[in-house]
Amino acid sequence: MKKTKIITTIGPASKDEEILKGLILSGMNVARINLTHASHEFCKDIITKIRRLNETLHTNVAIMLDTKGPDVTVGKFESGSAYLNTGDKIRVYMNPILGDSTKFSVSYPRLIHDVKVNDTIKINDGLIELTVLDKGIDYLLCEVVTGGFVEDHKGINVIGVRLNMPFLSKEDEEDIAFANEMDVDFLALTHVSNAEDVLEINDILINLGNDHIAIIPKIENERAVDAIDEIIDISDGVMIARGDLGVELPFERVPGIQRTIISKCHRAGKVSIVATEMMASMENAARPTRAEVSDVASAVTDGVDAVMLSGETTIGKYPVQTVDIMSKIIETAEEDVNYYELLDKAMRTEKQDTTGSIAYSVVECASRLKANAIVTPTMSGYTARKISRFRPSCPILAISPDEKTVRNLTIYYGIYPETIKPIKSFDEMMERSKEVSKQITKAEVGDRIVITGGYPFKEVKHTNFMKIEDL
Repeated sequence: MKKTKIITTIGPASKDEEILKGLILSGMNVARINLTHASHEFCKDIITKIRRLNETLHTNVAIMLDTKGPDVTVGKFESGSAYLNTGDKIRVYMNPILGDSTKFSVSYPRLIHDVKVNDTIKINDGLIELTVLDKGIDYLLCEVVTGGFVEDHKGINVIGVRLNMPFLSKEDEEDIAFANEMDVDFLALTHVSNAEDVLEINDILINLGNDHIAIIPKIENERAVDAIDEIIDISDGVMIARGDLGVELPFERVPGIQRTIISKCHRAGKVSIVATEMMASMENAARPTRAEVSDVASAVTDGVDAVMLSGETTIGKYPVQTVDIMSKIIETAEEDVNYYELLDKAMRTEKQDTTGSIAYSVVECASRLKANAIVTPTMSGYTARKISRFRPSCPILAISPDEKTVRNLTIYYGIYPETIKPIKSFDEMMERSKEVSKQITKAEVGDRIVITGGYPFKEVKHTNFMKIEDL
């Protein structure tokens, strides 16, 4: 059983229910929908299908929505795309026009006021580069430094320039209200720059009475990297969005930043996600490159909670096969994880409380005894998350009567959550724990499990026991 989770972005190539079923069976743990490209109707359709499949397959795939954020994109082109030739002069208009190889428009009309002559504009994850030569009344005159194909609504980055856009737009507020209405599990925040951006979203969720949706800021620019400690501190986790990050910063810095953020999240007990072009060649090829295999494996051995697929499953030709291959890479890479090193790193920064101390003991004991699984009955998921932070080599089976808790735990390293009926006694807790371990891990007679939790349920608010059971 893989412990590193897979987040799969859903798009035209993966929207059909049979494809979604294949993704789930191949190892998808979280279905992600990017609101920059998807309508609310599309989201409703996918969420309905995922929840129906969860009931049919007895799975707990969670839902993540991405906000649009303060994003700047190109407009539409005559045939959906255009080729910009290196050395050509082109006009970038502030008002909507139909673009071609000599001109296009942008989604942010005040761009002309924010940029200066000689500023660099990059398009499509930095593949196309323009230099600003002059300003007209309603357009920028630019030279194409690096040419290539540009398609409708591709992203724009202005290097070294902070655009005077509010972090939260009216459209974002509507999307967050929609996420609340659809009771999704995770909200990924686009183009976060500081902790205040995250708090702004948190305030909205509080006003909506929502304490369930987990907030995952996307780290996409240097300002977010500089404020990473504060962002991690007030978030449920972060996504290392390497596309924009590699455009905004020298690309050779990205691997080091990725490793640092994974380590910081691990020490803080927060979720870390690595995203962008993990297996990009599989948009068109039936197998990944060796470099992509190494990229996924490297993130796994660094202890990341989840890896994410984007274009591979939204527009790629082989969405199900991509998830299946990624699952195999993860399972193999996890054989090389230094679990004792990750356990020691987590323990050094663990605060001295009852739950943390027992969680550490549970993981150490499970490792020494080569336990088949750790089982933790939980209401809030707190104990399960604590155990996940210590990175056990065996799966963590988190059983809870709260469906929202179960879905929220889906993204955490090593946790396999399961919804159960309310437990009324300690003996029932033991029996249910053994039943679940047999169902999920296929444990057999003679296998050993470690059970931990808090009892009595209504009286104890922290973990207070550990029990070793031989099946």
